[in-house]
Amino acid sequence: MKSRFLMLGDSAFTVEFPTLSGVDGARHVRALRSRIEDKMTAGEITGVLDLVSASRSLTMVLDVFSADFDQVLETVKSLTDGTSDTEETAGRLWTLPVCYEGDYAPDLSEVAENAGMTTDDVIKIHSDTIYDVLLIGFQPGFPFLAEVDPKLRFPRRTSPRIKVPAGSVAIANNQTAIYPWESPGGWHLLGRCPVPLFDANRNTPALIGPGDRVKFTPVSTADYEKLLQDFDAGKLDATTYGEDA
Repeated sequence: MKSRFLMLGDSAFTVEFPTLSGVDGARHVRALRSRIEDKMTAGEITGVLDLVSASRSLTMVLDVFSADFDQVLETVKSLTDGTSDTEETAGRLWTLPVCYEGDYAPDLSEVAENAGMTTDDVIKIHSDTIYDVLLIGFQPGFPFLAEVDPKLRFPRRTSPRIKVPAGSVAIANNQTAIYPWESPGGWHLLGRCPVPLFDANRNTPALIGPGDRVKFTPVSTADYEKLLQDFDAGKLDATTYGEDA
């Protein structure tokens, strides 16, 4: 698999798979990261301050006082040669409720019109797909999910919103995502999910992780609002929405 190494000064470098994207890119990055972490556990790679995964690249940040930069670089290059084998243990499958109705789905009708189908068709296509979690980024707990059915692939909005409500389920290009927090955003909003994706009080604050999978289940406005109330009252546990492979 073609790769390239980008030097970031004397304490970091990035490994990139330039010909890959989407699920394939993310799986190659996870495979490489797993190999590196195995070497770190065995004490064969030392002085690593951070590993930063992206959809088709991995950045290593090293401690200039304890790491042998050239040795780490050569070791990672040798590990990169083996990333064509991307077999991995499947993560958790998250089945998350989404309300695709009314004010919770402000862009649904426009997406349906642009796709030449009904809103029910869009909901069915979007919720029937099981998505791979490529990475967590942009916000704490924000999952980038792929791949969206080609019928629903549209560029980001030309005019981003200043405020996207927390829980918004959105699409852009070949990905879908859930906004854990209110923030600006330029994706098309199809629905709203009541399940909190980030909680600093959990042992693992981000509910969903890279390598997991996500499937959406349509719920009514009344069911969504009841679920939201129950989560706010502490009556529901977000972790119960996931199951091991």
